[in-house]
Amino acid sequence: MDTMTLVGTAVGSVLLLLFLVMKARLHAFVALMLVSIGAGIFSGMPLSKITQAMQDGMGGTLGFLTIVVALGAMFGKILHETGALDQIAAHLLKSFGEKRAHYALGIAGLVCALPLFFDVAIVLLIGVVFAVARRTNGNVVKMAIPLFAGVASAAAFLLPGPVPMLLAAQMNADFGWMIAIGLVAAILGMLLAGPLFGNFISKRVSWPMPEEENAPVLDKSNMPSFGLSLALVLCPLVLVGMKTIGARFVTPNTNLYDWLEFIGHPFTAILIACLVVIYGLAKPRGMSKEQIMSICSAAIQPAGIILLMTGAGGVFKQILVDSGVGPALGDALIGAGLPIAVACFVLSAAVRVIQGSATVACLTTVGLVLPVTTQLGLNGGQLAALAICIAGGSIVLSHVNDAGFWLFGKFTGANELQTLKTWTVMETILGTVGGVVGMIAFTLF
Repeated sequence: MDTMTLVGTAVGSVLLLLFLVMKARLHAFVALMLVSIGAGIFSGMPLSKITQAMQDGMGGTLGFLTIVVALGAMFGKILHETGALDQIAAHLLKSFGEKRAHYALGIAGLVCALPLFFDVAIVLLIGVVFAVARRTNGNVVKMAIPLFAGVASAAAFLLPGPVPMLLAAQMNADFGWMIAIGLVAAILGMLLAGPLFGNFISKRVSWPMPEEENAPVLDKSNMPSFGLSLALVLCPLVLVGMKTIGARFVTPNTNLYDWLEFIGHPFTAILIACLVVIYGLAKPRGMSKEQIMSICSAAIQPAGIILLMTGAGGVFKQILVDSGVGPALGDALIGAGLPIAVACFVLSAAVRVIQGSATVACLTTVGLVLPVTTQLGLNGGQLAALAICIAGGSIVLSHVNDAGFWLFGKFTGANELQTLKTWTVMETILGTVGGVVGMIAFTLF
């Protein structure tokens, strides 16, 4: 089948997905399954290989992510229940002072969201925004934008977040370089899209503060210290980073090297972090075994739909790879002279704008560019840089087909036009900064 037909299949598949989700109001999981089958048929795949590709795509994606999401959800929930995340937020607000409270909220969102899903982090931290806005008589926009920027930057670029973890695994990127490049992208993006843009747009857009239903209760006597709280949040990052840094100074194929590889794997790192917060924080603070079990069970329940949607995106990605659509489109982009780092950002952004989901945009783009990256023989650092480019593209231009768009309006009280002027621009700044950081990092390796 010629390249134009295969490229047309890819474009048509994404447009069909948009129609099924937005117009036909079909559940996104079912829509992804149907579109995947359609893409396989129209690209000329044998029917027997379509079902095998669907199985491979689901298993290959969830085989890694399920463990990460389950352990990460438990880790974050225990940190919240013990007051560790509240302690970090309270300490940052106190340290920065009222005039720079918007910077504190951005950093709090970035740090506290590390072990949490995006929507969970917003639910847990949004009350702090309203409390600070009331205390400082400030514009809620000036306080809300930095918090959302911090949470969004962590969710998009920082391990152990599900999306960046998934990208690193699918791209075969070096996890240590993924952390390093992701930190630069997240911090720069949070500062520009959060406090700086928030301060600018708050002078032009404002709305009444909604009623605060669940104000955070920050009681110092019931919270762990700031140092301990921060150390626990960063624990899995440190363990993963040890592998990359330590392996450079240790002889390969030795016992020490193998132990560093084992301890620094995301599975092991997050499991160790979970055990540390359970036995080093929860139990010493008087939590019973039953309470801890209840918290862990409650934490993993919301993960089901996230895993299903991510697995469905993996199915679509695998169909694109196995059908030849991915290689054809990737070769067409390279043949057109578009640099691979730019192509990763542009493709991810295009899919994101059309169908809304950052996770699906990432997985679809991986399916399109993976054949090209394999041919180029890139190293782990270069693949990590490309993963950050994809992550950046996957969050730009958020609009009405993105759940985050409506989440922002729901929690802040903004209408649709106000959300476009604030949330959409903030996400675009954040994603563009991440994409540029990834492109620069790719050229340096």
